[in-house]
Amino acid sequence: MFQLLRDGQPRTRADLAAITGQARSTIAARIDLLMASGLIAPAGEASSTGGRPPVTFAFSPGARIVLAVDLGATHARLAVTDLASNVLAEVDAPLSISDGPENVLAWVAETGEKLIATTGRDLKDLVSVGVGLPGPVEHSTGRPINPPIMPAWDDVDVPAILKRTFDASVLVDNDVNIMALGEHRTAWPGVSDLLFVKVATGIGAGVISDGELRRGAQGAAGDIGHIAVPNATDTPCRCGNIGCLEAVASGQAIAGALKKEGLEAANSGDVVSLVRGGDLMASHAVRQAGRDIGSVLAACVSLLNPSMIVVGGVIADAGEHLIAGIREIVYQRSLPLATQHLRIVTSQARGQAGVLGASAMAIDHVLSPAAIDALIA
Repeated sequence: MFQLLRDGQPRTRADLAAITGQARSTIAARIDLLMASGLIAPAGEASSTGGRPPVTFAFSPGARIVLAVDLGATHARLAVTDLASNVLAEVDAPLSISDGPENVLAWVAETGEKLIATTGRDLKDLVSVGVGLPGPVEHSTGRPINPPIMPAWDDVDVPAILKRTFDASVLVDNDVNIMALGEHRTAWPGVSDLLFVKVATGIGAGVISDGELRRGAQGAAGDIGHIAVPNATDTPCRCGNIGCLEAVASGQAIAGALKKEGLEAANSGDVVSLVRGGDLMASHAVRQAGRDIGSVLAACVSLLNPSMIVVGGVIADAGEHLIAGIREIVYQRSLPLATQHLRIVTSQARGQAGVLGASAMAIDHVLSPAAIDALIA
């Protein structure tokens, strides 16, 4: 019954009885339990059909709060949200994931506490923490597994470290998975099959199939950054292999290539600045990176048949050059049936995709039917 009310639409006891088929007495008892938990509240009166107008009830998303954490290779974004993923407070700061788990997670805990305080809420109102990490994560345990750009993070118990500060459930996933979830929930909720591609310091993808995030058997689904690219067999990748997509088309790879040509480019942000400044060499490099990414995505389109590919990450902010390169190759190499209704667009949620997805992941956990049953019991 609570899942019906999560859409925020006010309903009367009679409405709920008609939808669920449960007795009015059962509905009344369960409403009392949910109201006692604070998760639903009276929402005014419905129109009367004769006699006293019936009271309506609706989801109360402000009853609890969630801390959403999006960690990238060189940045961190934290947000405090309510139970409908409305952002109450947010902070974005440079942070190197290579500083190690104790340093990074200590910063997250300290900053998270301060951020919660700015909302006027108490730590006891916090029910869940959602975290995205820039590497492979075993979602069931919240532990990173052999992450290429995260030295000293392998098999670290991230939930246990954060629970030293936060008395709440802690869920951890790959950063691109939570970006895919955030983009899907906020911008394209009606799209059942979507591929989200992040192009930044690294490259990865999140897979939405039949309306649900698909992580794969061990949480490694969507790791397109380490698929080999034709004609790149002499390019080493930091994962230990050669010719990976990330090694030739990521923001770091583009910056490295431009630096060899004498341009001032140390990272993804510098690449974007050069493109926006009208540098032809940088624009051509980003377009070619799009083509390389498109060669891998063409295979993904044939395999998964998404109706939408959403491209996000820092390099997506460089204008149409990246998207143009991707479209050129995907439409050229994929079968007409697979691309008949395929749209390739840039992210609508942009920099907030990660924290919105981390919030959604945390909320789905604490508001699941099993969690609600445990709460009211």
